[in-house]
Amino acid sequence: MLCLMVNARQDVYLMDAFLSSTLAVAIAEIGDKTQLLTLFLVARFAQQRGAIVLGILLSTLINHGISAWLGGWLVDWIPEGWTSWIVGLSFIAVGLWVLIPDKDDEDESESLKYGAFVATCILFFIAEIGDKTQIATVILAARYEDMLLAVVAGTTLGMLLANVPVAYFGGALMRKVPLHWVRRSACGLFVLLGVLSLIHF
Repeated sequence: MLCLMVNARQDVYLMDAFLSSTLAVAIAEIGDKTQLLTLFLVARFAQQRGAIVLGILLSTLINHGISAWLGGWLVDWIPEGWTSWIVGLSFIAVGLWVLIPDKDDEDESESLKYGAFVATCILFFIAEIGDKTQIATVILAARYEDMLLAVVAGTTLGMLLANVPVAYFGGALMRKVPLHWVRRSACGLFVLLGVLSLIHF
């Protein structure tokens, strides 16, 4: 009986890590520069949407996998009493960061000559370096340090949920989304995760 209760608790913790990661990234990505990058890639490679989606998947798995490993590694080096404060306040900081609209980054033309899949892998990986979703992945991994696979799976799914519809439905979808409300919702979610981390860590 005790074993079943422990397993049930681990399953709930696993789902919490997965769903929190998915929701946090999916909402934070709406209106992000990676959605603009997806629109750009679809305009450039209109007949290769599948390759673009696969490129998003692979680049996100690699980028967020590295980020999650870094988050798990940092927890081992941070003094135990500090972890809850660092994680909680970091969530709140990312929440406030989400309110600031992204700007287009550097010229992508050099990467485009390699085709849709390679161009997407390169451009998405670069776009995610230092981005709020990468930082969020590090923080989520620190929060759920023994559930890194669930965090990476969740953040990757969140990235796909935000970008795959853009790849297939494009500008019409983006024009219908009130970005200021999305940013406020994302801010609220990250602040809530921060507060919960401070309370329950």
